[in-house]
Amino acid sequence: MSTIQNGITSTLGRTFRSLRVRNYRLYFFSQAISQSGTWMQSVAQGWLVLHLTGSALLLSATVALQFGPVLVVGPIGGLLADRVDKRKLLIATQTMMTVLAGVLGVLTLTGAVRVWMILVLAALYGVTNGLDNPARQAFASEMVGEDDVVNAVSLNSVIVNASRVVGPAIAGILIVTVGLAACFLTNAVSYLFVIAALVVMRSAELHRTRPLPRKGGQLRAGFAYVWRTPELRVPLTIMVVVGTLGYNFSILLPLMSKVAFHRGGGTYGGLLTAMGVGAFAGGLYAASRVQPSRRLLVVSTLGLGAITVVAALMPTLVWEIAMLVPLGAFSVLFITTTNSLLQLNSKPAMRGRVMSLWAVVFLGTTPFGSLMIGGLADVFGPRTAFAVGGAATFLAGIGAYVALRRRRWPIGAAGPKPLPQVRLPDDPEPDEAIGDLEAARLYDGRAPAAALQPQPRA
Repeated sequence: MSTIQNGITSTLGRTFRSLRVRNYRLYFFSQAISQSGTWMQSVAQGWLVLHLTGSALLLSATVALQFGPVLVVGPIGGLLADRVDKRKLLIATQTMMTVLAGVLGVLTLTGAVRVWMILVLAALYGVTNGLDNPARQAFASEMVGEDDVVNAVSLNSVIVNASRVVGPAIAGILIVTVGLAACFLTNAVSYLFVIAALVVMRSAELHRTRPLPRKGGQLRAGFAYVWRTPELRVPLTIMVVVGTLGYNFSILLPLMSKVAFHRGGGTYGGLLTAMGVGAFAGGLYAASRVQPSRRLLVVSTLGLGAITVVAALMPTLVWEIAMLVPLGAFSVLFITTTNSLLQLNSKPAMRGRVMSLWAVVFLGTTPFGSLMIGGLADVFGPRTAFAVGGAATFLAGIGAYVALRRRRWPIGAAGPKPLPQVRLPDDPEPDEAIGDLEAARLYDGRAPAAALQPQPRA
């Protein structure tokens, strides 16, 4: 019995080790509240658009406007994250999100809300999120350090997906008993917890990187760095496909509830909750791992695609809910593995820009994907659109496997050991590496002589 207890204690300690850090503890629990509020707003906003218009295309347009600005603003947000104090930037963006949620709540409460207002507020949220997301992703390593960044990223996913259970459940209750406005106003209040946590953090305990000096060509240098670094390029390429076609649950789940199963907002919340249960379990599994691997990246992509296709074909609501549990698990495994591989394989001076590209390909592709999937759902029904996204994700997983095998990288490895490397023209620290020369040889079949030359400035 003691051996079993010791094993359980060891596993729990490994899974939640980042919570030993005070700053991360504050962030973790404040995010647990805020993310629940975000999911409440997501459920209420989708249902509000459907209630006012009944159009899948307008619902898709709302999602597109909410995430579209990330395509333009995301790289700027990544550069800001490398240049300024990430904590102060997050305080500013979280304050703006508080205001936007509050305005939508008041408009809904007074009955003045119109579809164009929702679209405008969604676009403003997208701009703010484009500035917030890269800093928030890169801030994890500043709170816990390099050794525990994978664990922190995984626990962040646990927060997001646990809130999928709590947020929609509360939203369903509030929508039925109080009304949609309560969801938006509660979300506005939830952001205040994050702002308070950021304010009271101990600055001396943060693992800060030296701010990037302001110079020309830094955005271009960030793009070049990612393109020359295969361990960054491959995960981002997979994310383009999955983000565009496979990750449109905010559109498809309300349509499955309303069109496929002829149910209301409570059923939509139930579908999100089922997916959140699986995602919570997947996040805990990812947090218990010491390092992500390419094998996990391939497996999670293939699993996400296959389960999505199966979920699209489920004939009854009970079976649909049952399939959304493993779908949630594979979705969070995919996101966490991709995020962790990017953070571990990018140097600190570039991390903000690298994570901005993660946000661009994951969130910024949503407008195109949402319009495509929404259009398919309008013409052929939500089941067909659901299945198309799953098939595209599965094919991306096959492509990732083939690419890794061709380049002779062990599928189970986290990444090749870095070799001495050259420096970008705008690097603040001369001893930092630009990319792995040996990895580039394996990927391109030749010595990357171009990487040794000074890079042109934008």
